[in-house]
Amino acid sequence: MSHNIYELFATKFADARDEPFLTLPEGAGHTYGDLDRRSAAMAAVLADGGARPGDRVVVQVDKSADAVALYFACLRAGFIYVPLNTAYTAEEVGFFLGDAGPAVFVFPPDLAPKLSAVADIADVPTTFTLGYDGSGTLADLASQITPLGTVVARDADDVACMLYTSGTTGRSKGAMLTHRGIAANALALHNIWRFRPGDVLLHTLPVFHVHGLFVALHPAILNTSEVIFLLRFDVDAIRVSLRRSTVMMGVPTHYNRLLADPSFGRHDCQTIRMFTSGSAPLTEAVFHEFTERTGHTICERYGMTECGIITSNPPEGKRVAGTVGYPVPQMELRIANRSDEKIPTGEVGHVQVRGPHLFKGYWQLPDKTAEATTDDGFFRTGDIGWVDGDGRLTLVGRSSDMIISGGYNVYPKEIEQQLDQIPGVVETAVVGLPHGDYGEAVTAFVVADPDVTDDVMGAAIADNLARFKQPRRYVYLDQLPRNTMGKIQKAELRRVFADLYD
Repeated sequence: MSHNIYELFATKFADARDEPFLTLPEGAGHTYGDLDRRSAAMAAVLADGGARPGDRVVVQVDKSADAVALYFACLRAGFIYVPLNTAYTAEEVGFFLGDAGPAVFVFPPDLAPKLSAVADIADVPTTFTLGYDGSGTLADLASQITPLGTVVARDADDVACMLYTSGTTGRSKGAMLTHRGIAANALALHNIWRFRPGDVLLHTLPVFHVHGLFVALHPAILNTSEVIFLLRFDVDAIRVSLRRSTVMMGVPTHYNRLLADPSFGRHDCQTIRMFTSGSAPLTEAVFHEFTERTGHTICERYGMTECGIITSNPPEGKRVAGTVGYPVPQMELRIANRSDEKIPTGEVGHVQVRGPHLFKGYWQLPDKTAEATTDDGFFRTGDIGWVDGDGRLTLVGRSSDMIISGGYNVYPKEIEQQLDQIPGVVETAVVGLPHGDYGEAVTAFVVADPDVTDDVMGAAIADNLARFKQPRRYVYLDQLPRNTMGKIQKAELRRVFADLYD
């Protein structure tokens, strides 16, 4: 029996081939049958170009229907799909090509001069271009070739996709995701988020990342839902599209931008049954303001590249600001000490998970894989949190972000939650910076209105935080550094301001 996840998808839309799948802003529509046929042709082109089952196909392309067809093509042919962030420079792409050793590299026509040269240096055997509108070399060849007639059989533990971690705490690592793991997470999300006939997903995310590619698309595919496929985030386009959508999956930046439009409100969301947020923490202020403005409570969830979605607040029932909910089906979660021993409910410790969703390991990095895995098979997420008596998880921060100041452990999220409540404060990031006396000094980076001062900040938290937790410096910035998914880059703040206390 084959466990190729594309067979699962194809079985679900077998009776819905003429139903709308991807609907683009300009009105162009692609049915499930369209994408299935397109992917079969692309798979044949890739195979003709030398790709064989198990080979890596590295892809750095803009969001489009053809980009999704290319993803499907790799799945159905048994190739390992390796998407790259479209913001990566040619030099950065060179690292990934050298590391992944792909059989094929696909990129946009306008970047051909630079990326072709990089591919040559990395000895990539075959390259193709893919245009925004399907006019690239790969698309041209796909219209002329006999499509791949079958779905290549794969074992459950065969690698389907390899996604590089964001590298926020060091070198990017290729997380190998199996057909079994991706399918388990897709089925779990379809179940817990109660996808139903008639659901329409508003897709506002990039498709080189777990969030946009797996978390958003897969449950919709299993439901044969229509997906309104916005190629970039635009508040006006979002507001128009919301009026015929039932589900929107976004990142905190999306909800901040919607709330920044004073005319956005309940009238925009009358058909919506669920908003979800992930990829970065959602502040309690945004959580509550969104509910007040729209009548909808954002469903926060928690996941990562190596294991998909780990926990989620319930689609029906109480959603608590600042928490990320309960483990998804088949995901086992524990809070452990540094010796990987489970600790009592309510105590803060290391978040560890186990289950079929987990990745197979880091590409060509067995030592890193071993470091991330306990003796009894739990994955060390690197996050710090606690679970209440009801089983709901609250995250405190990354273990790499924990500050040790004067011998005390300080968790940045606790401080950020206090600072974010101060009137005039837009957002904050708290990090530890080298300090001669304390080892690390608690330092707050703040985006705020001009009338917010050190005195205002200090007075607001004086009675709410122990003295050792209170920032020794406030640094005011126009904006915080973020990656393309909206996650604050604390490592960059630590690098740029390393000498602040010298």
